[in-house]
Amino acid sequence: MKTKLLLLFTFVTSSLFAQRYDEPFESQKLGGPRDITIVLPASYENNKDKKYPVFVVLDSEYLLDPIMGTVKYGAYWDDLPEMILVGINQNKNSERDNDSQFDENGLPTEQGAKFFEFIGIELLPYIEKKFRAAPYRLIAGHDATAGFLNAYLYKDNPVFNAYLCLSPDLPAEMETRIPDRLKITQKPIFFYLATADGDLKKDREHILALNENAKNIKSDFVKYSFDDFKNSSHYSLVPFAINNAIYAIFDGYQPISMNEFHEKIGSLEKGHTQYLVDKYNGIQKKLGFTPKIRLSDFKAIEAAIMKNKNFEDFMTLSDLAKKNYPKSMLSEYHKAMYYDNMGEPAKAQKAFMSAFNMEPIRDLTKDMMLERADAIKGQLKKGKDNRKKAQEEIQQTTDTPAETPTETPAETPKEEPKQ
Repeated sequence: MKTKLLLLFTFVTSSLFAQRYDEPFESQKLGGPRDITIVLPASYENNKDKKYPVFVVLDSEYLLDPIMGTVKYGAYWDDLPEMILVGINQNKNSERDNDSQFDENGLPTEQGAKFFEFIGIELLPYIEKKFRAAPYRLIAGHDATAGFLNAYLYKDNPVFNAYLCLSPDLPAEMETRIPDRLKITQKPIFFYLATADGDLKKDREHILALNENAKNIKSDFVKYSFDDFKNSSHYSLVPFAINNAIYAIFDGYQPISMNEFHEKIGSLEKGHTQYLVDKYNGIQKKLGFTPKIRLSDFKAIEAAIMKNKNFEDFMTLSDLAKKNYPKSMLSEYHKAMYYDNMGEPAKAQKAFMSAFNMEPIRDLTKDMMLERADAIKGQLKKGKDNRKKAQEEIQQTTDTPAETPTETPAETPKEEPKQ
């Protein structure tokens, strides 16, 4: 009984985090079904407007779980975006070896060519039609599949944006072809390569050659990252490489940290809202999609504005909040902060009351808005009473008669009538 309850609890709790589908995909290119696994993000059902990057995982029998663990952990802390994971099973009936077939010139051939088209022409369009996919695609593989995935870089318009090559078994000439393709790409590409001191000797030699050719690439479109792990093997390097690669891909995506605040934002005298805009424009340029600006980042900019007394920036922050959270009280709250700090209490009170009539968001509540409005109302009343009292004193002084002289002037004597 306890075992059944434990299994039920495990099923229920896991379903709270993501939806996972294991299903055969009927492929015309492969001439039959291929088992795939689709894992949707935890927020997928509740956030109907959100789109997610697509992460294709080769060798999914053993790579999918560690990749899913890293992605879910990073997304929990908002250090990584949530993603749609698409695992392709390849360890049945020698599928893995056949899927990675290359000819003597280093190009996909036979089953390898069919598998290449299966991913690009059938699987990805299916995923992006059925699910809310952002225009950012990643692919990961290990050993033979890590070598195979690089073939997508041979296209003038590469199918994927990020490539995770974990100790690849490189086909002929790939250590020179890949750097040559990266040099001329006009599309933002992230390329990650990993090996280890205990890696397979036949692979390590080519991997190090590829690194030598790729590390000096000068391109605004390419971000290259390489790891050579110590005291690791061909297999044990995998979880370390997955973590390093994914966090390197999404470097800059993370919310504003304390270090970023103190080193970059807190020292600015002006332009705090523009810093926030530039941060998210950078994410859009790098990843091809723009996440909604985090509330914690709005709070960081608010703190910087207050610290530097850059109160004018509250109005531009209010406009930005209105674009990102149009139904919430955030925009009116920032407007109220502007008026309150600029010495316009009547307008500040009105803005706080306007915020009161909108949707609460995080620590901004209706009670808070009412308290702030009432506090200003009390200040205004006190000020009004003080002004009234001062006016009454002035009026009283004006209405008081002049003091009576201390001595009464002598009367003018009347003339005696003449006889």
